[in-house]
Amino acid sequence: RMDHLPFVIASDRGGEGFQLHGGTIDCSTGTYNPHLAYTCVGQFMRCALLGCNVMLVDHKPGDGGFCIVPGSHKSNFQMPPGLIDGEGPLAKDIIVQPETSAGDVVLFSEGTVHGAMAWHGGTTISSSSSNTENDRLRQQRRTCLYRFSPSTNVYGRSYIEGWPEKMYDDLDDAQRSVLEPPYANRLDRPNISDDGHSVEITTRSDRKKQHDADVFKTK
Repeated sequence: RMDHLPFVIASDRGGEGFQLHGGTIDCSTGTYNPHLAYTCVGQFMRCALLGCNVMLVDHKPGDGGFCIVPGSHKSNFQMPPGLIDGEGPLAKDIIVQPETSAGDVVLFSEGTVHGAMAWHGGTTISSSSSNTENDRLRQQRRTCLYRFSPSTNVYGRSYIEGWPEKMYDDLDDAQRSVLEPPYANRLDRPNISDDGHSVEITTRSDRKKQHDADVFKTK
């Protein structure tokens, strides 16, 4: 299910980055973070919060922008001092800025330590060019960030007031199912089937439903 209201991150050329954050083991405090945790137990991988970063401009090597510490979702230790600010001898070797093109999508567990580097990318403008608003926009870093969580997990609170009505325009049943609020799969929840298009309703037995209706007066 979609957990957060999507938003666009925009940064002008020369804009600073922001600290590394996240991690199954919080990178700044060293405490276990169940709200973001990645686990692999009994041959099943589970992710409490999945980031979906839609790149709206090219991110070439050295441009900056989104960065990540590969493998940190499995870490059991707090990060060394200074590393969350990109400082220290380890920073250059372990903090990676993925090379992406406009339209690429980066999927990452929020249990993986990530952040943003200062932005140096965008279209190069000649010194003779007028400093117009269009020039500034051509140099911007722009990404759209979505976050998803399991059906019973909650991090954000957008669902409390309900999603904006226009978000439902032209959505099919599978897409609408992603906007369901958090509740257990067994409670008549629409789930996207393996084909990615059809929807299956997962439910309880008729006996259990009748019990709840008789005892609790609920469906």
